[in-house]
Amino acid sequence: MCPFCYIGKRHFEAALREFPGREHIEIVWKSFQLDPSIPQEMPEAQNVYRYLAERKGISYEQSAQMHENVVLMAKNAGLDYHFDKAVVANSFRAHRMIQLAKTKGLGDQAEERLFSAYFTEGKNFGSPAVLAELGRDIGLSEADVQEALSNEKYADLVRADLEEAREIGINGVPFFVFDRKYAISGAQPVAVFLQALERSFGEWRSGGMGN
Repeated sequence: MCPFCYIGKRHFEAALREFPGREHIEIVWKSFQLDPSIPQEMPEAQNVYRYLAERKGISYEQSAQMHENVVLMAKNAGLDYHFDKAVVANSFRAHRMIQLAKTKGLGDQAEERLFSAYFTEGKNFGSPAVLAELGRDIGLSEADVQEALSNEKYADLVRADLEEAREIGINGVPFFVFDRKYAISGAQPVAVFLQALERSFGEWRSGGMGN
């Protein structure tokens, strides 16, 4: 649900395309909730503009104006944001599906599909039915998604990631960690990600390919 996470993903991907050692890079997604207080079952559907307007006590128009620079930043990254359609929802169920997708090598596909569904298509990923639809789009079966939403193992994996974030002091996203040594906070420019890749990879390689 963080608009800068999708932008940061695009910037990182652009850096990765320029990085000659990209075949050695493994990406592991971690769960994080910016606002876990959002109800699991929203009393009524709200878009981002309306939700933040009510939270901050401002007008709908002011809320829309606050997001103009983010929409432009997204556009510059090749993304089409529609906050007027984005349905505010608790992301815990979506994170459960991502955790299952990771076990099948589909973590990146799950993240991409959920980002697009939320920011561009206005789909409510708080809905199990919508998650089943999005899961099918990336190769998960309806039974897979049901397993993710009913088996506490996947909820525990989400909570473990949230606890890990707290332990290392992460209180905002996007947050990228390279080889558990270097970190980048925020949707930084492509050049910053490329520098982090080169530095961490160089040290990993000189240390015997991580052994």
